[in-house]
Amino acid sequence: MACDITAGRVRACKQLLGGTSKLYLFNYLENPFTVDSATGEATAVNVSLTTVFEYDILGDTNTFVENMVSDRNTGVTVNTQTLTIFLGGLDATTSVQMNLLAYGTPQAVIRDRNGVYHAVGISEGIDFTVDSTTGGASTDANGYTLTGVSTEVALSPKLDSATITAFLALV
Repeated sequence: MACDITAGRVRACKQLLGGTSKLYLFNYLENPFTVDSATGEATAVNVSLTTVFEYDILGDTNTFVENMVSDRNTGVTVNTQTLTIFLGGLDATTSVQMNLLAYGTPQAVIRDRNGVYHAVGISEGIDFTVDSTTGGASTDANGYTLTGVSTEVALSPKLDSATITAFLALV
């Protein structure tokens, strides 16, 4: 892999939005997407990926942060991906799924508010912490806060349009 940059970037327009609008989870699968390292795009879905679960998310507390750190002394670069998602309301069925989420190492795709689909945890999966709260005051949160952390070697691949179509057909 070459280490020299190969392109610049013009200033982005000011119509972009922060936050995420959808969470898609699926059970761990080695190489869930074909990724073109030259473009940073996921260009195909692995045929072994057959089931995807969609979670609607609302509000401003849903975030996706990637923190890439390089260490010259060790020659290592690590990208820590962190998802923070709030799912409103507590119920027995969702609690069972949240237990399974914490026990497993699922992978995810998130759709941001700009319509970009990011593949998360595609190498090793995601480790989730689940906080279930009823709050104290009547206006406090009632639901689940998921914090998912994964470690990758590169920033998340973005799904190209054909891959988005194929992926959404699995929901």
